[in-house]
Amino acid sequence: MPRRRAVDKSEITPGVMKRLIKHVFGLYGGRLSVVLVCIVLSSVASIIATMFMQKLIDECIVPGIANGFDSVKGRMITIITTMAAIYALGVIAALIQSLIMATVGHGVMRSLRDKMFDNMQTLPIKYFDTHAHGDIMSTYTNDTDAIRQFIGNSLPQLITAVLSIVSIVCMMLYYSFWLTLAVGVVMMLMFRVVKVFGGKSAKYMMAQQKSLAKEEGFIEEMIQGQKVIKVFNHEGQTKEDFKKLNEQLFSDSNEANIAGNVLMPILGNMGNIMYVILAIIGAVLVSLAVPNLSFSTIFAGGASAFSVITIGVIVSFLSMSRQLSQTVGQMSMQVSMIAMAAAGASRIFALIDEESEQDAGYVMLVNAKVNGDTITETAEKTGTWAWKHYHKDSDTTTYTLLKGDVQMENVDFGYTPEKQVLFDVSLYAKPGQKIAFVGATGAGKTTITNLINRFYDIPDGKIRYDGINITKIKKPDLRRSLGMVLQDVNLFTGTVMDNIRYGRLDATDEECIAAAKLANADSFITRLPDGYNTMLTGNGSQLSQGQRQLLSIARAAVADPPVMILDEATSSIDTRTEALVQEGMDNLMKGRTVFVIAHRLSTVRNSDAIMVLDHGHIIERGTHDELIAAKGTYYKLYTGAFELE
Repeated sequence: MPRRRAVDKSEITPGVMKRLIKHVFGLYGGRLSVVLVCIVLSSVASIIATMFMQKLIDECIVPGIANGFDSVKGRMITIITTMAAIYALGVIAALIQSLIMATVGHGVMRSLRDKMFDNMQTLPIKYFDTHAHGDIMSTYTNDTDAIRQFIGNSLPQLITAVLSIVSIVCMMLYYSFWLTLAVGVVMMLMFRVVKVFGGKSAKYMMAQQKSLAKEEGFIEEMIQGQKVIKVFNHEGQTKEDFKKLNEQLFSDSNEANIAGNVLMPILGNMGNIMYVILAIIGAVLVSLAVPNLSFSTIFAGGASAFSVITIGVIVSFLSMSRQLSQTVGQMSMQVSMIAMAAAGASRIFALIDEESEQDAGYVMLVNAKVNGDTITETAEKTGTWAWKHYHKDSDTTTYTLLKGDVQMENVDFGYTPEKQVLFDVSLYAKPGQKIAFVGATGAGKTTITNLINRFYDIPDGKIRYDGINITKIKKPDLRRSLGMVLQDVNLFTGTVMDNIRYGRLDATDEECIAAAKLANADSFITRLPDGYNTMLTGNGSQLSQGQRQLLSIARAAVADPPVMILDEATSSIDTRTEALVQEGMDNLMKGRTVFVIAHRLSTVRNSDAIMVLDHGHIIERGTHDELIAAKGTYYKLYTGAFELE
């Protein structure tokens, strides 16, 4: 099997942010329009309040000092009331924006996870063979959370920052070109600093996400393998391996936060320097009564009250400069978040866009009734199945009874083009026959069963099922006709009954119980605390390996397929339990075509045919007695002259 690889989180797909924004607006366009209005109101309120500060000084405080405050009392109350109303409007707009964006952020996470999971269920097995499970999990957790933070926090702050900067610059130009020019020089330096340190922060933030995915994948693997770790006293080495990954995560996180944390103090101090410079320039302009150049003087034809710069203008300008430097600082902090969101979105959309398992099949499995030589389709469950085959060339439909006749003809296959696994494999299994595969690990036994299920498609050769090429059969219908009992049992969180019913979701409780009895599982199930309603968690960790295997057999039995694949189903249980499991499997195999993979040769003696594989080749075939008489590889394996491994 090909080695799993982890997707590099630093890979950012071009145009991914545009696609993300389009997806967000497609889901919440109406609400985001309200948010945009709120952002505009909040930004404008903040700027206009600064204008009223200038009016309060020049029209109330300065005249009040000169002539007494009673003369400006009415005007002062009007300005203060107006300022309070504007601030209140800004606060309300910000509150509405926050509430809506919280919903939008989590809603987008829900949507992306739904899309990822929906597409993941359509992906071929090969995808999961070549992608680390921990890395896939990281896409559902870390990457979607990066998107949530971007949508809920970074995006509104960016829009607010841009609007605020534009508004502040316009107001500055309205008051004074000279002071705005000074601000512009400092702002150019500030943006240069943002580019340098923000770029470093973004780079290390993405590296941090990549390291986090590796660490999470390692932790998941170690949790699953705790028994093996303890059996081989591997705790020490596992700790060392984890420390290396954790150290890398610390290093990347440290670098990212250093770059990000240094940026704000630098920008803050540059803002303070700008504040001082503006105060000095403003004092000089006021003391020298330098004619002011601004949009206000241009609009007033040069006869405005601002034709000579005032103290109120200086104070308002200083307030705006402080607000401008803070806004640039807040915007700079979003650079790394945008980079993380872009990397996360690239991985999320890569999973959503991953090509689904191809299925060009058109032959369907249907319920059927047999009357003599006539097969008819029916909607009711009859226990008889037929392949419904539409022939496009003749515009006719034929029905073939599902019997379980499987043939492989000259099949070649490799999981990767560089490494072929099967070479010119041919075999057949007549309905009701038991075919066994014997050979060392890596000989190709499980690969054959994977091909019958069409988990992988073959480049050369043919596999026929009841005379029909399986490439013509719809994959869900094909797999519905096949039952599998694997060495590694997967039990899902739920009751015992739920896990048995997993074999056929429309099975009744009575059918599930009957399947459990067939599999010899009923006796131990009824002894559980809640019987069939006992809740299983942690892959059925409260059950023994043999009990878990019996549930797996019951799950296959309730599906009632005509073809069964038993992949080393008894290899990991004790001899005493094996007898119970073997009896359950024997019950399950009656009247079915069965493919058996087993290391214990005693379990395949009664097979109708035994195939001995070696490095992808079938080197011997025949019954147990025939192969023993031939005294070839099987004979040596059976007598212990050779070992399977």
